[in-house]
Amino acid sequence: MNHPPYKVLVVDDEADIAEMLQYNLTKEGYEVRTAPEGKKAIEIAKEFLPHLILMDIMMPVMDGVEAGRRMRETPELANAYIIFLTARSEEYSEVAAFDIGADDYITKPIKPRALMSRIAALFRRESKKVKQEDKVAVGELTIDRKSYTVINSGVPVTLPKKEFELLFFLAQNPNKVFSRDDLLQNIWGSDVYVLARTVDVH
Repeated sequence: MNHPPYKVLVVDDEADIAEMLQYNLTKEGYEVRTAPEGKKAIEIAKEFLPHLILMDIMMPVMDGVEAGRRMRETPELANAYIIFLTARSEEYSEVAAFDIGADDYITKPIKPRALMSRIAALFRRESKKVKQEDKVAVGELTIDRKSYTVINSGVPVTLPKKEFELLFFLAQNPNKVFSRDDLLQNIWGSDVYVLARTVDVH
């Protein structure tokens, strides 16, 4: 495999879907763990520290949106990618997912080959980011991509992953105006469908 050994956590209460995803991800060279619902997923994620979390929305005990929100509030998990998997196509469900910092949203039934391509694209963008400038300073504001830290006038500022990436991008391009489409292209990428409202929220 050409990619590093990324770790992926699959969270789905349907065992056959979790097993299918685990099989396909393992075949691609990823290290994979599974969880049957959100609360257990958080416990496993804190120990496993996945780079990517593939998570169903409708689950018992704790649904995916609530689990994702709690993961984003957990420092060691805040920078993990989250892709939601769901049979629900209502817009409010999609908005709720992106509001808590989802990186992508895929409607079931899942097409394994297409999903593997989207995951590979996500990690390719991550690899390109590593090659970019790691630290930007604007006045009293310092943004460090390596440690995902923001210091404003000597005070640390905690930001979710996408908000951090937006701030870093804008700080790299001072005195320029960007449209929503520009920000979607540069932060989320062209291969991910995201509502314009998502940019406003972040």
